[in-house]
Amino acid sequence: MRCPYCANPDTQVKDSRPTEDNSAIRRRRFCSSCGARFTTFERVQLRELNVVKKNGQRIPFDRDKIARSILTACRKRPVDEERIERIVNSIQRRLESLGESEVQSSTIGEMVMEALQGLDKVAYVRFASVYKNFREVKDFENFVETISEPISRDENA
Repeated sequence: MRCPYCANPDTQVKDSRPTEDNSAIRRRRFCSSCGARFTTFERVQLRELNVVKKNGQRIPFDRDKIARSILTACRKRPVDEERIERIVNSIQRRLESLGESEVQSSTIGEMVMEALQGLDKVAYVRFASVYKNFREVKDFENFVETISEPISRDENA
């Protein structure tokens, strides 16, 4: 593995262990040239996936882009990074199990929305505001109304 700091092609693995959900191997590495330490993850990749964007452009699937989007939505929320990693792993497995080499970006967006809805409502609204391209306060209000739990008015009756 090439060192990300000095590009030395010879680095040493100091520690390897499975991730909590056993979906990857986490390796702590050391560069003998510059002394840097860094972490890599080894994952099973069932197939090469391409994402078809709304404009028809095809780009390689990037799990880190999903992770960054979810992390951004969850910023300053009480959400453990390990849970985010499990969500990203789950979405990637679901996409790979579709059996297709291309997947619509909207499919990925809906999977992220579904995961965030069960994880954290504020993160869900944050992600939705970007994904659904909210332009005005009314867009937020309408969306929040659709996800708010209705209060039964005849509870005391």
